[in-house]
Amino acid sequence: MTGIVLYGPPASGKTTITTALTAIDRRFTLLRKLKAGNRRGSEYEFTTPAHLAELRTAGRLVAETHRYGNTYAIDRHQIAALTDSGKVPVVHMGNIPDTRRLIDGGAWLTVLLWISREECERRSISRGDPDTAGRLHAWDETLADLNTHGHEALNLHISTEDVTPDEAAEQISKAYQEARAMNLTQEL
Repeated sequence: MTGIVLYGPPASGKTTITTALTAIDRRFTLLRKLKAGNRRGSEYEFTTPAHLAELRTAGRLVAETHRYGNTYAIDRHQIAALTDSGKVPVVHMGNIPDTRRLIDGGAWLTVLLWISREECERRSISRGDPDTAGRLHAWDETLADLNTHGHEALNLHISTEDVTPDEAAEQISKAYQEARAMNLTQEL
């Protein structure tokens, strides 16, 4: 089992639940996406468009997303570095096509974290996002993405309005352990 994908709209709890997962098991580790653009956010490895172009040319980018005027990317070497060190990468994704590219050929637990549009707005305002309108637009895009591409690529669905972050993390950890055990059994 390679890792965990947390898919969902902005403010659905991806960062908070990743923190809770890490508290359960230190092997669960956020994969810090590459980000070219503004330097906001603590969960990114900041880079330049030129560096992303080099990685793209080398065939190292697994997924690349353009949102909020930024470019976010995942370098396959980041995944390998984490898994080679015994870590379980936790990747935050915002669209199904990129999620499918990421999990193609690998064993990943994919989790849909969902909130209502109203809750997205409330959380965005309460955490002081300077671009709540952009977050709501991304929520709309996430819903359209699910309607267009379906959610069959997502193994577990959690409404983060109905559970605490710790409860969500427990559900995800349990599902990961079960999927990992099943995957190991199938390899035998």
